[in-house]
Amino acid sequence: QVQVAESGGGSVQPGGSLRLSCTFSGSIRSIDQMGWYRQAPGKQRELVATIASRNGRTSYADSVKGRFSIRRDDAKNVLTLQMNSLKPEDTAVYKCKADKVYLTPAGVIFDVWGRGTQVTVSS
Repeated sequence: QVQVAESGGGSVQPGGSLRLSCTFSGSIRSIDQMGWYRQAPGKQRELVATIASRNGRTSYADSVKGRFSIRRDDAKNVLTLQMNSLKPEDTAVYKCKADKVYLTPAGVIFDVWGRGTQVTVSS
């Protein structure tokens, strides 16, 4: 009922930038809070950033504050993560997630995940 397409990962040198996108499609009426997570090899999954639905309030992990920016386009059901001043420690698989997806004509799906996209920061 809901499909998720992620894009934008890749390899970049330290100090570079990347922009990740996540497009949710299907019988969607609206989407609640969304966020980006990442997991590096041998490490636990980490919450990177979230964005609320009603007021667009954002929150960030301390490690990315001032460098990353999360945005949402509710008309297109698109979530983005602009990543600037990338560091080697940002290397990870990044996944988007929608906490709740409200369906048309009715129903709700919880915890809708993207498949993930690799981000590698290396000189």
